[in-house]
Amino acid sequence: MRSDNVKTGVDKAPHRSLMKALGWTDREIKMPMIGVVCAQNEIIPGHMELRKIADAVKAGVRENGGNPVEFPVIGVCDGIAMGHQGMTCSLPSRELIADSIEVMATAHQFDALVFIPNCDKIVPGMLMAAARLNLPSIFVSGGPMLAGHVKGGDKKGMSLSSMFEAVGRHAAGTLSDEELLDWENSACPTCGSCSGMYTANSMNCLTEAIGMGLPGNGTIPAVYSERIRLAKEAGYQVMELLKNDIRPSQILTEKAFYNALSVDMALGCSTNTMLHLPAIAHEAGIDIDIFKANEISARVPNLCHLAPAGPHHMEDLYLAGGVMAVMKEMSKKNLLDLSLITVTGKTIGDSVAAARNTDEEVIRPIDNPYSQTGGIAVLSGSLAPDGAVVKRSAVAPEMLSHKGPARVFNSEEEAIKAIFGKKINPGDVIIIRYEGPKGGPGMREMLSPTSAIAGMGLDKSVALITDGRFSGATRGASIGHVSPEAASGGPIALVEEGDMINIDIDNHTLDILVDEKVLEERRKNLRPFESRVKTGYLYRYSKHVTSARQGAIIKED
Repeated sequence: MRSDNVKTGVDKAPHRSLMKALGWTDREIKMPMIGVVCAQNEIIPGHMELRKIADAVKAGVRENGGNPVEFPVIGVCDGIAMGHQGMTCSLPSRELIADSIEVMATAHQFDALVFIPNCDKIVPGMLMAAARLNLPSIFVSGGPMLAGHVKGGDKKGMSLSSMFEAVGRHAAGTLSDEELLDWENSACPTCGSCSGMYTANSMNCLTEAIGMGLPGNGTIPAVYSERIRLAKEAGYQVMELLKNDIRPSQILTEKAFYNALSVDMALGCSTNTMLHLPAIAHEAGIDIDIFKANEISARVPNLCHLAPAGPHHMEDLYLAGGVMAVMKEMSKKNLLDLSLITVTGKTIGDSVAAARNTDEEVIRPIDNPYSQTGGIAVLSGSLAPDGAVVKRSAVAPEMLSHKGPARVFNSEEEAIKAIFGKKINPGDVIIIRYEGPKGGPGMREMLSPTSAIAGMGLDKSVALITDGRFSGATRGASIGHVSPEAASGGPIALVEEGDMINIDIDNHTLDILVDEKVLEERRKNLRPFESRVKTGYLYRYSKHVTSARQGAIIKED
């Protein structure tokens, strides 16, 4: 065992003396040392109750003969960081999380790891670390919060995206101060990851689909005792993985990533998965081409419309049978490789066989989907030669094909000012640039402008295109991840006010309708990009981060 490197032999007596300073007995020192990577903190609603999950995990580890050792990692609440400079820190935190776990696990020679994430960048950061370290590992998230309800209001429920859109409605004069306060008091009623199919829940569901979490990981609500029981089972099961030497490299295979992409399409996940899956795959030594998403989307129908795409929330998906029930529907058309191993020690097929779809409106049958194509589309064309991403399942039908004049802004703040100033007209195509991985830096999410557009009733007539990214809570013709980004001299940097932009989501194209000779003249006059930050981690990040197409990973070369 790895932990023998720090606790067996006469020469390790100093190490053991430090372990005894921790209160460990000789019996405990001889046990396998299991790192419990817990992202609990007091600023993220999805993480405030992770102490209960960690305690349950440790109980399961001890029950099966291990010595659990908990250590923390940082986490950013994307909702609280949204709409201001704090959002520049969100995506870059993913790399810090992966790096810090690598340091802790290597320095202390853990034998296996249990990962306890819940929200946005914490989940992929931990998956990147698991792939990089390749120790026996299992994930158990904190679970989603329940949907909110205003007393006497709409019974379908509300979520965080409802609040961002409420700000737009308030600006449009269709929501009073008193109503806004009622919404504010009701939208997020419990702990847990926000209740729609946003980035956190998307990644927790895909963790289950790819085989790194036990069935139920993605959907059991945070406030249900079943979540505690799942955590105990995860702690117990990590010891089985250690005994049988089952490692992430056996689970995180190329076929498993394409399984995850397929489930992504069926669920209608956040566009952020198009950043995180390639980044995790990179750590596993696998190259994922995001354009493969279009091939998968062409054969995998969209079976779920969870908020913001539809009226359902994570608790509805849980009650309908969860991720495994979605995968069972997919298996009826042979859309998955069911032979792949998971952290259960068995195959995906074994888990899927026990699943049952109990609500065919929440999880549509495979022969009656919401749409014949999957939830995400990757576009390319003269505006985005290296790709752009849109959550097709959240786009109004009339906006799947759109041509309109560009309204150009060099920051999110500029765009927000124009939107709330009622300077955006039906038919416009808002361009927000210099918000990419390098340009932001950190590739901020544009939930505030997209929600303002929706709240003001413009989501069926106005498109938004950015080299930044979008929250999973975004809906409408919101196209992000434009590559190359403006800071790297991509065509988005050449767009001028009034240029005609053509969007054709069904045909996967995104073009600027300007003569190439004109664009070349503009390129000659393009000023070199100058970073908005000059010191600290974000400055170093901006110097080494790759494009969105590559997952915005760090490459030292």
